[in-house]
Amino acid sequence: MEQQFNFSKELAGKIALVTGGTKGTGKAIAERLQQAGATVIITARNPPENNCEDLHFISADLSHAAGTQKVVTEVLENYGRLDILVNNLGGSATKGGGFAVLTDADWETTIQTNLLAPVRLDRGFVSQMVERKTGVIIHIASIQGKLPLYDSTLPYAAAKAGLINYSKSLSNEVSPKGVRVLTVSPGWIMTTSSTKMMERIAESSKSTIEQATKSVMDGLGGIPFGRPAKPEEVAELVGFLVSPRACYLTGTEFVIDGGTIPLFNNLKNKTK
Repeated sequence: MEQQFNFSKELAGKIALVTGGTKGTGKAIAERLQQAGATVIITARNPPENNCEDLHFISADLSHAAGTQKVVTEVLENYGRLDILVNNLGGSATKGGGFAVLTDADWETTIQTNLLAPVRLDRGFVSQMVERKTGVIIHIASIQGKLPLYDSTLPYAAAKAGLINYSKSLSNEVSPKGVRVLTVSPGWIMTTSSTKMMERIAESSKSTIEQATKSVMDGLGGIPFGRPAKPEEVAELVGFLVSPRACYLTGTEFVIDGGTIPLFNNLKNKTK
């Protein structure tokens, strides 16, 4: 007999943590998991701009070991366990100009945020998942792990490539013990920050926002779908992956980029 799922409450009774969950894609993911019935914890350095009474907020800087330990301790003390971990936090603040202008501090800060923060949180929560033989870990990477924009975000691209490989390795270790580990690699997502960036580009280039958006898409090699992703579209994929409907999925990278990565890139990876 085919198993039936109640999609609206399929995560009822689950405890979920979404890092960087106060805005953008993280906020959309947190809301999606909450709609599916999960108890959702969000963490970021600054509190949400809008009041989120149904979300447990933990203020922490995850680029430092003390910040990740604070989150692990508070979650386990208040809830006793964690069922779903979405390592969404990430970003780049490095300056443009390519390899030569980057300092050790640029590399270290970016790697701490985009690679070591997920590693530390995984370390803090995996053992109790393994003990219970259940749990899901999602790593939000980026297509820059395969298509780096070396002029402005080289450390970010390198860190995300490392995250993709680390995620696969962790999956090989813990999937036999009941814990699923997956990677989601979005392309360009039109968040509030992206919108503001388009406004700045349009102003500096004396063009329209539509023209500025097209110029960025051209810089990525084009987006066949014709536009960046919406945060809610990425959140919907994550909502599926952490659900019982995806119970056989682990150790896989899911790219959601509107077709940005060209076919030759995928073929090249398969031949290695």
